[in-house]
Amino acid sequence: MTVDDLRRFARRDWTTAATGKRDYWAAQFQRHGAASARMASEALRLHMRSVQPDFPSPAARSEDLAAHRLLRQRLDRAAHAFTRR
Repeated sequence: MTVDDLRRFARRDWTTAATGKRDYWAAQFQRHGAASARMASEALRLHMRSVQPDFPSPAARSEDLAAHRLLRQRLDRAAHAFTRR
Protein backbone atom coordinates (compact mmCIF):
# COMPACT_ATOMS: atom_id res chain seq x y z
CA MET A 1 0.00 0.00 0.00
CA THR A 2 1.36 3.37 -0.96
CA VAL A 3 0.63 6.94 0.05
CA ASP A 4 -1.15 7.39 -3.29
CA ASP A 5 -3.34 4.37 -2.53
CA LEU A 6 -4.32 5.96 0.78
CA ARG A 7 -5.08 9.27 -0.89
CA ARG A 8 -7.28 7.59 -3.51
CA PHE A 9 -9.11 5.74 -0.78
CA ALA A 10 -9.66 8.89 1.28
CA ARG A 11 -10.88 10.83 -1.76
CA ARG A 12 -13.24 8.19 -3.09
CA ASP A 13 -16.90 8.96 -3.65
CA TRP A 14 -18.25 7.78 -0.30
CA THR A 15 -21.88 8.38 -1.23
CA THR A 16 -21.60 6.07 -4.23
CA ALA A 17 -19.78 3.50 -2.11
CA ALA A 18 -22.53 3.59 0.55
CA THR A 19 -25.25 3.31 -2.09
CA GLY A 20 -23.50 0.36 -3.69
CA LYS A 21 -23.13 -1.38 -0.35
CA ARG A 22 -26.81 -0.82 0.50
CA ASP A 23 -27.93 -2.10 -2.90
CA TYR A 24 -25.67 -5.15 -2.66
CA TRP A 25 -27.00 -6.18 0.75
CA ALA A 26 -30.59 -5.53 -0.26
CA ALA A 27 -30.13 -7.85 -3.25
CA GLN A 28 -28.44 -10.47 -1.06
CA PHE A 29 -31.32 -10.34 1.40
CA GLN A 30 -33.89 -10.64 -1.38
CA ARG A 31 -32.12 -13.71 -2.81
CA HIS A 32 -31.05 -15.47 0.38
CA GLY A 33 -33.02 -13.96 3.25
CA ALA A 34 -31.39 -13.53 6.63
CA ALA A 35 -28.91 -16.33 5.86
CA SER A 36 -26.77 -13.87 3.91
CA ALA A 37 -26.37 -11.64 6.96
CA ARG A 38 -25.60 -14.63 9.18
CA MET A 39 -22.92 -15.87 6.78
CA ALA A 40 -21.30 -12.43 6.60
CA SER A 41 -21.44 -12.12 10.38
CA GLU A 42 -19.81 -15.52 10.82
CA ALA A 43 -17.06 -14.64 8.32
CA LEU A 44 -16.31 -11.46 10.26
CA ARG A 45 -16.27 -13.36 13.54
CA LEU A 46 -13.84 -15.93 12.19
CA HIS A 47 -11.59 -13.19 10.84
CA MET A 48 -11.54 -11.44 14.21
CA ARG A 49 -10.69 -14.74 15.92
CA SER A 50 -7.71 -15.12 13.56
CA VAL A 51 -6.53 -11.60 14.47
CA GLN A 52 -7.43 -11.71 18.17
CA PRO A 53 -7.85 -15.31 19.41
CA ASP A 54 -9.83 -14.37 22.53
CA PHE A 55 -12.37 -12.35 20.52
CA PRO A 56 -14.91 -11.60 21.75
CA SER A 57 -13.80 -11.21 25.33
CA PRO A 58 -16.35 -11.99 28.05
CA ALA A 59 -16.58 -8.28 28.88
CA ALA A 60 -17.16 -7.38 25.24
CA ARG A 61 -19.84 -10.07 24.92
CA SER A 62 -21.58 -8.75 28.03
CA GLU A 63 -21.51 -5.17 26.71
CA ASP A 64 -22.75 -6.32 23.31
CA LEU A 65 -25.63 -8.25 24.85
CA ALA A 66 -26.59 -5.25 26.97
CA ALA A 67 -26.59 -3.02 23.88
CA HIS A 68 -28.76 -5.51 21.98
CA ARG A 69 -31.23 -5.72 24.85
CA LEU A 70 -31.47 -1.93 25.02
CA LEU A 71 -32.04 -1.74 21.27
CA ARG A 72 -34.75 -4.39 21.52
CA GLN A 73 -36.49 -2.46 24.30
CA ARG A 74 -36.41 0.72 22.22
CA LEU A 75 -37.72 -1.07 19.13
CA ASP A 76 -40.52 -2.63 21.18
CA ARG A 77 -41.50 0.81 22.51
CA ALA A 78 -41.46 2.29 18.99
CA ALA A 79 -43.25 -0.62 17.30
CA HIS A 80 -46.66 1.01 17.63
CA ALA A 81 -45.58 3.60 15.05
CA PHE A 82 -45.44 0.87 12.41
CA THR A 83 -48.79 -0.80 13.05
CA ARG A 84 -52.19 0.19 11.79
CA ARG A 85 -54.90 1.02 14.20
